[in-house]
Amino acid sequence: MDGRPFKILGVQQIAIGSTDKQELTTLWCDMLGLKKTGEYRSEKENVDEDILITGSGLATVEIDLMQPIDPEGRPKVHVPALNHIGLWVDNLALAVEWLTAKGMRFTPGGIRKGASGHDVCFIHPRSSEEFPYGGAGVLIELVQAPNDVIAGA
Repeated sequence: MDGRPFKILGVQQIAIGSTDKQELTTLWCDMLGLKKTGEYRSEKENVDEDILITGSGLATVEIDLMQPIDPEGRPKVHVPALNHIGLWVDNLALAVEWLTAKGMRFTPGGIRKGASGHDVCFIHPRSSEEFPYGGAGVLIELVQAPNDVIAGA
């Protein structure tokens, strides 16, 4: 697809869900040594999340450990366990506009502030009759890259 007016710059985050966030914390913090740098909780998004980081500088990647506030509620942030991947994009608004025109399906909610304060938008894991393209089974978060990430790409 030539003429793409945006560029994917790298992995911003990997989000992992479980009904037991402590189990995830034991693995990712206690066993693997990642450090918790923040928390995010949203009743609307049914998520209680710990934000970890690995790497440094422009190579920093978030690992988000997510537990549903209500395991029976929606969205089910723990199903599948690898909930979503986040990708840095240099121009989120332009990417969403272009991808939508090409038939990409996005989740409801449009562009909004994410847990880390960046503007985000999600590609739906499934296509539809109206939108023939989706994430092929994977929820994909497009994240507006800050200027230093854009400059370093």
